Amino acid sequence: MNRAQEKGIHARFQVRYPGFALDVDLHLPGRGVTALFGHSGSGKTTCLRCVAGLEQAGIGLLEVNGECWQDSAAGVFVPTHKRPLGYVFQEASLFPHLSVRRNLEFGMKRVASSTRKVSWGQAVDLLGIGHLLERMPDNLSGGERQRVGMARALLTSPRLLLMDEPLAALDLKRKQEILPYLERLHDELDIPVLYVSHSPDEVARLADHVVLLDQGRVVAQGGLVETLARLDLPTAFTEDAGVVVEAVVGDHDDQYHLTRLDFEGGSVLVARRPEAFGQRLRFRVHARDVSLARVPAERSSITNVLSAVVMEVVDADTPAHVLVRLDASGTPLLARITRRSADQLAVSTGERLWAQIKTVALLG
Repeated sequence: MNRAQEKGIHARFQVRYPGFALDVDLHLPGRGVTALFGHSGSGKTTCLRCVAGLEQAGIGLLEVNGECWQDSAAGVFVPTHKRPLGYVFQEASLFPHLSVRRNLEFGMKRVASSTRKVSWGQAVDLLGIGHLLERMPDNLSGGERQRVGMARALLTSPRLLLMDEPLAALDLKRKQEILPYLERLHDELDIPVLYVSHSPDEVARLADHVVLLDQGRVVAQGGLVETLARLDLPTAFTEDAGVVVEAVVGDHDDQYHLTRLDFEGGSVLVARRPEAFGQRLRFRVHARDVSLARVPAERSSITNVLSAVVMEVVDADTPAHVLVRLDASGTPLLARITRRSADQLAVSTGERLWAQIKTVALLG
């Protein structure tokens, strides 16, 4: 296979500053959302700026779906303005003297009509901004400005979309308003997205692939579900540890106002959902919300109980707790239990136990 036919993003950057060094080698899918995740100062934004060409790594290689944008060994460096990418920052940098419509037109002018992949109507509809077109930026809320900024980025018909913590400057209400639009971009556009965030909830809701960065280096990279279930990563030892499960709506119980979500390994009941049968949903199960039992309780308020095999037991971040990785017939789970409970239950690798899920957090 020649390079022009290859799919995927390969990025290798080495950047050195006083007190900080970025040294990454990324192999990412050529479609879907990849989250660059980590604490502040881990190198997420620096990595994104290298991809955009805003930072020129001393040693660098960047290939995007078969196109070479940088190869320091061969003396290749495509400048930012010639890279077919869109960039969405924390603050939407709209032209204050132009209406929303004219801001969007500016994005379209960057691309010849013959090479446009995203139409005006598609961008406006996806971001729900049709009613905002004649407004000036000063008359928009923070969430509306971000949606306009995203639409403008899409109208450049990018081959890669970069998002640098686009929700960081928004309050919780505005974040909740904009997340469904980000999900629509994920579901309806075939444009790979690199999404920088330090929010586990955003990553769990939006990402297909995740790169965990720490002090300028890659700690882990891989599929979201598999990576979040690993116990050898720093994220596994925090109070926020948990897994993401991909499910479909299996049934609605109108009597008790419940919805059954089916997935590989079983099903769970959640409060009634509006989605139709067969529609895909994600939910998150925190390790702290999973308890273990040798036998299923016959009379209990916990209705979501799954049979699972113990795959691994490790020390948690406190001496009183352990983390248990479980396999529920193909679906990974994590349980955070006390060391005392683990000893009383004789929890060990290969044992089949009952995982009792106290709370399911729907993502969306």
